[in-house]
Amino acid sequence: MSEQLAEVGVIGMAVMGSSLARNMAHKGYRVALFNRTYAKTEHVMAEHGSEGTFLPAETVEQFVASLETPRRIVIMVQAGKGTDATIDSLIPHLEAGDIVVDGGNAFYEDTRRREAKLKELGFHFVGAGISGGEVGALEGPSIMPGGSKESYEALGPILEKISAHVGDEPCCTYIGSDGAGHFVKMVHNGIEYADMQFIGEAYELLKGAGFTTDEAADIFAQWNTGDLDSFLIEITAEVLRQTDAKTGKPLVDVILDQAGMKGTGTWTVQSALNLGTPVNTIAESVFSRAVSSHPELRAAAQAALEGPDGTLSVDDREGFVEDVRQALWSSKVIAYAQGLDEIRMAAQQYGWEIDVAAVARIWRAGCIIRAKLLDRISNEYAANNLVTLLEAPSIKAGLAEAQGSWRRVIARAVEAGVPVPGFSSALAHYDQARAPRLNAALTQGLRDNFGAHTYKRIDADGSFHTLWSGDKSEIQAEDSH
Repeated sequence: MSEQLAEVGVIGMAVMGSSLARNMAHKGYRVALFNRTYAKTEHVMAEHGSEGTFLPAETVEQFVASLETPRRIVIMVQAGKGTDATIDSLIPHLEAGDIVVDGGNAFYEDTRRREAKLKELGFHFVGAGISGGEVGALEGPSIMPGGSKESYEALGPILEKISAHVGDEPCCTYIGSDGAGHFVKMVHNGIEYADMQFIGEAYELLKGAGFTTDEAADIFAQWNTGDLDSFLIEITAEVLRQTDAKTGKPLVDVILDQAGMKGTGTWTVQSALNLGTPVNTIAESVFSRAVSSHPELRAAAQAALEGPDGTLSVDDREGFVEDVRQALWSSKVIAYAQGLDEIRMAAQQYGWEIDVAAVARIWRAGCIIRAKLLDRISNEYAANNLVTLLEAPSIKAGLAEAQGSWRRVIARAVEAGVPVPGFSSALAHYDQARAPRLNAALTQGLRDNFGAHTYKRIDADGSFHTLWSGDKSEIQAEDSH
């Protein structure tokens, strides 16, 4: 009987769901298919039914009945209400021990809520971050599953087999309980936001220095052969080389300069604020997209404000390109450092036993932020007990070597009026983190002056308050705020 049943099922036959189902079938699994509208399932079967063993179902009941137990069901539907509705439709037909996987970009707190709900009913719920887009889903994504360890024992072999691989190593590993997988995917996307912002700033600097779009494409292609080797650098060269068929201009010059967002970058920043961990480079990338998509603000500012026109006078073109490369690499390191620190802090907050080295390792292929740098990051976390990536031996040496270029690029950009909020915020974090003393002492003094929030001293334990409206003497306070 088990030979007639599917080993895994996928709900949602849009691009990502159908691609993931096809990937599973290509790897030899029998895959049950279901979509709320059966016509979509029929379309997938018509187009791809010969690629493997599929069991299409017209109803939820048929779908669940077509799966061997414990059932392994992957939901690939719109995040939010769509996911909740799909789960609710499944519950009456499930049995104890069945596993429901949400492979969408869900907010991790929603995943924690869903996991708790299904756990009470005797089911396993897995929030699995899946990165790589349509191509990754079909050919091998990076997969970040959370949930119970027991569920991973039944589910993990399938996910590992369909994931991208680096050599024999799958780009999939157990992340941690309840919402850990979706949290890690969220931060992955936040780093992705920052990475694209840095690339955009590097391109604007090259343009400001007089490089043509074709020359910039060649530069990015060259960078992709060294330390900056990554998927996003690779496709930057591809995008810059694309010519618009309608106008004959570079496509990038006819694309409206308003960048969209789907929420994961914003969630990364909001979550970091709640955790009290700094991710200012990721925040700047989110706000930069917000500025780009605020036409009223931009129109008013362009009419009212004066400043340099973004032109840089460059005598040593090769030296300038190298400076921009070093600034780009350094800023990327800061974004990874901040994102991984947010993961580390969340693990402490929620009791997740996350292996940061393993997270970096499964990002090396399949996902959007895959990069050569991740080999080094993974090795450093595996070899050292790091508070921050910035203290890793090879990383701190690379930043020390690059910081002269990094500072020159930012200074020149500011003088020329080229906005580089990503580069600038990354360097500010570097300087703040290494500073022996910060201006927070004055901030705390001001807070005590206007709100009696108290302060701590460098030479005594406890909290203190100055009687600012009285004789300005200091008293020891019971609590600090």
